[in-house]
Amino acid sequence: MKILVVEDDRETAAYLAKGLNESGYTVDCANDGREGLFLASSGDYGAMILDRMLPNMDGLAVLGALRGAEISTPALILSALGSVDDRVKGLRAGGDDYLVKPFAFSELLARLEALLRRGAGPATETKLRVADLELDLLTRTVKRHGKLIEVLPREFRLLEYMMRNAGHVVTRTMLLEHVWDYHFDPQTNVIDVHVSRLRQKIDKSFDHPLLHTVRGAGYCLRAPE
Repeated sequence: MKILVVEDDRETAAYLAKGLNESGYTVDCANDGREGLFLASSGDYGAMILDRMLPNMDGLAVLGALRGAEISTPALILSALGSVDDRVKGLRAGGDDYLVKPFAFSELLARLEALLRRGAGPATETKLRVADLELDLLTRTVKRHGKLIEVLPREFRLLEYMMRNAGHVVTRTMLLEHVWDYHFDPQTNVIDVHVSRLRQKIDKSFDHPLLHTVRGAGYCLRAPE
């Protein structure tokens, strides 16, 4: 799940990105309103976290432009402006929730999860399945043959990406870009380590392996023939 963070304070943006990454989300960041509007208009985001006071274009103007273009990405407004009038203006401008700074990350995460649940209509895919392996995007749980499997946030993101590409070879470069957000190869064995750990969890105790290494190409998650 991709989340857009629009925040001009770089320390706050880095803090949010780190926490969201650790919670299993992919994060894009913008440092001003215009960049945020551009990304929100062109990207496919599950939700956005939007600072109200931004350079070049304030958060309410960004929301107005998005809603005017019929882009309904759920938006959680962050602001130091916490009066009732300020909150009402933010919600009426198109915000779906409003959180006053300073904030606790645990509360922000809970509010974000509520927005994602609220925005998941009946046509929205909330579960991925390959054979008897099931990944629930809302509860962030993994089961195989009905058995709950404990996975770390990065393993969850890795498995989600591979399940979305089930039956196809996923290369090292694809994993680096979509799971680790690297646009270069750091020349480490981080992918091999995580794939190995994930394979131990989803395959070791079951009759048929699902996660396969394709020599010289990458990895493939596929149902048994």
